[in-house]
Amino acid sequence: MSIRNAMLAAGVLILAAAEAFAGSDLPQAGDTYIISRDEYHGFRGSHRIYNRVADGLVKVEYCGRSYWVRFATVAWTQLEVERENAVRVEFNRGKGWRPICAHPERQVTLLDLGVQEDPRVVVQNDGVPDQRVNRFATIISSFRTTTVDDAAKSFHGRQKDK
Repeated sequence: MSIRNAMLAAGVLILAAAEAFAGSDLPQAGDTYIISRDEYHGFRGSHRIYNRVADGLVKVEYCGRSYWVRFATVAWTQLEVERENAVRVEFNRGKGWRPICAHPERQVTLLDLGVQEDPRVVVQNDGVPDQRVNRFATIISSFRTTTVDDAAKSFHGRQKDK
């Protein structure tokens, strides 16, 4: 009997710890998300959007209100519409989700943010990929010879030209 009670107490403790640990990722009352729903209004996915600036976020405007989002969020909205899902900005008021802005994908696109990359690449990289430097091209260019006219002249060489 005591082993059963000990196992039950341990299970409750583990569940409570897991709930406390995972609770920070769950939507809280007051959170705003872009939510994708299928044709039957079933949930397909979501991305959180923020009311204040933070590292890695860019300022956008949906339905006249400013938010801060990741580049990947904007790309994701474009991909969800391609999949024929409905995308809306929704607010969690603690008793369910309230839609507050329809068609965010029409209001902000990657091109509006100056991003030329394909949305799939942006979502896969979780943001805009860094411009990669081709190391071999850099090494080759460092060994290229320059003509005398193109080379930087020394102080004394500049004095003769005057």
